[in-house]
Amino acid sequence: MTVEAPRPASRPGSELALRVVSGLVLAALALGTAWVGGWPFGILWTIASILLLREWLALVGLEGARLTGAWMAGAVGLAVAGMLAENGPAPAPEAWLAALAAAVAVGAIAPGPSRGWSVVGVIVAAVVVVVPVDLRGHPAHSLVAVLWLFAVVWLTDIGAYFTGRAVGGPKLWPSVSPKKTWSGSIGGLIVGTGAAVAVVLVARRVFGIGWFDGVGLVALTATASIVSMAGDLAESAMKRMFHVKDSSHLIPGHGGVMDRLDSFWAVCMLLAVILFVTGGPG
Repeated sequence: MTVEAPRPASRPGSELALRVVSGLVLAALALGTAWVGGWPFGILWTIASILLLREWLALVGLEGARLTGAWMAGAVGLAVAGMLAENGPAPAPEAWLAALAAAVAVGAIAPGPSRGWSVVGVIVAAVVVVVPVDLRGHPAHSLVAVLWLFAVVWLTDIGAYFTGRAVGGPKLWPSVSPKKTWSGSIGGLIVGTGAAVAVVLVARRVFGIGWFDGVGLVALTATASIVSMAGDLAESAMKRMFHVKDSSHLIPGHGGVMDRLDSFWAVCMLLAVILFVTGGPG
């Protein structure tokens, strides 16, 4: 495995500004394609899942021809899964079968010590494309479900960041993520849950469409907010295990696609389970 060289030092103010600008551009792209729906939305998340898989495979130790072969096999499966998710009803069993086939192919190519991690990477990448596309294509919920997903992930992260900086206090898990605090986690939970529930309530009032309801909506949203933070911590723990700071330097101020979608894939994984248990979104 190749350990990435440290990035050149930068001033905190310039780093934050770069992070904010990159975040706004990515948010505009995500929201714009979500509004349009259809193939633009599907292509965006297919590309994101393929890039995430590339970073994941490199992080867990694949190199050279094995990395290229495993990534190409996984990318084909993810592209097929994205198309099937767009054209089929939730929970899109055909899309998950395509993702499973990709996982088997990648597992066959990956070397023994990295095989398990590589297979997990395909599943993680698959939820990033299948779940959002599934939700957006649902005739009853469509856009509001995707906006709920964005709100709970983004606002949990923002709420945790600013609450943690303002309040401080005991660290949440210092050996994995030294900057995260309990106060930030509580702030993220409150802000993320409140914002995402508000998105659904406004959509119900203005557009007449909903996404769960009542206590069930609040419980789901609070659970998703907690899972979102857990996904962030899980990726931090994984990077420490493999002695890597960022999954890549693709996104200015954010690192790689994995770094930007760590909370997103965790909530998508939660929703994937719900889709299978309930037979559809909401």
